[in-house]
Amino acid sequence: MLQINVNLDTKTILVTGAAGFIGANLCKELLTTVKGAKVICLDSVNDYYDVSIKEYRLNELEQLSRSVTTGSTFTFIKGNIADKELITDVFSTHKPAVVVNLAAQAGVRYSITNPDAYIESNILGFMNILEACRHSYDDGNTGVEHLVYASSSSVYGSNKKVPYSTDDKVDNPVSLYAATKKSNELLAHAYSKLYNIPSTGLRFFTVYGPAGRPDMAYFSFTNRLIKGQDIQIFNYGNCKRDFTYVDDIVEGIKRVMQRSPEKAIGEDGLPIPPYRIYNIGNNSPENLLDFVDILQQELIRAGVLPEDYDFESHKKLVPMQPGDVPVTYADTSALERDMGFKPNTSLRDGLWKFAQWYREFYMKEEK
Repeated sequence: MLQINVNLDTKTILVTGAAGFIGANLCKELLTTVKGAKVICLDSVNDYYDVSIKEYRLNELEQLSRSVTTGSTFTFIKGNIADKELITDVFSTHKPAVVVNLAAQAGVRYSITNPDAYIESNILGFMNILEACRHSYDDGNTGVEHLVYASSSSVYGSNKKVPYSTDDKVDNPVSLYAATKKSNELLAHAYSKLYNIPSTGLRFFTVYGPAGRPDMAYFSFTNRLIKGQDIQIFNYGNCKRDFTYVDDIVEGIKRVMQRSPEKAIGEDGLPIPPYRIYNIGNNSPENLLDFVDILQQELIRAGVLPEDYDFESHKKLVPMQPGDVPVTYADTSALERDMGFKPNTSLRDGLWKFAQWYREFYMKEEK
């Protein structure tokens, strides 16, 4: 296991996409476990999905920040990473030592109909983050000690070899979203080489949990089922997904933040890129039909749906959608080796926690 070389205590940590699903949970973890940190949280709070969920997450962070005993503080900045002037000002004012870039336009299908949003956030926005990291070293300043950024399992595209390894070639994206995430990895590598910026990319595999993204299958299925609507199961149910519970993702990110790639000089006298990529997945893909079966059981157990709900009449098996892939399956051996960690929350436990949250958030008046 790699040794910790970035002590997060008392550091200024910038988290972009902090009102997002992973970002908000990461900020909660940092506020409650890191001593004396300044957690700077940035998000545009756009309306890609229900803004009330983003506001719920931010409200939780605000309340938490008033009661933490770690001495860590929370500052929220509303803004878009594609705004270069804003990002330059944030870095100049707060001088973050660790940057976790989770701000991005997510979603495979949305990228087919709204490509501009992906170029703006995932390319221009990420470029602004890289440039700000580069200039953080100006005038002899210590600058950014570690840049951690979100990639995606989508970069594996139509690769046939499973489980997906970070050693595999990922040159055949099947969606614009995947192409932008692969571009992030390439840009980060170039900046690590040119400017000696320690950077680590994380390929997330189907993250789920309470207060998650409503466009994800488990959430959208629940929304539709509660209204008596049909749910579509793609590729006639012949899909597998490596579902990863959000707490496992956050634990992985935190461990990675503390273990920055070491700087070194090569034989040519130039920096060897301090650059790494990891998968964070459950290493245990679930068939979509099995996933739906577990979801319905946990929704009934939580009282979200009645015990006599007729699921079979609402299941519709349909063909594969453009941009989708039949399987996602993470090889997490590098994460286990270097970080001493492997996601281990079972799908049933994770969906039970989601179902409990869903009832509390959407069905308060029925209690």
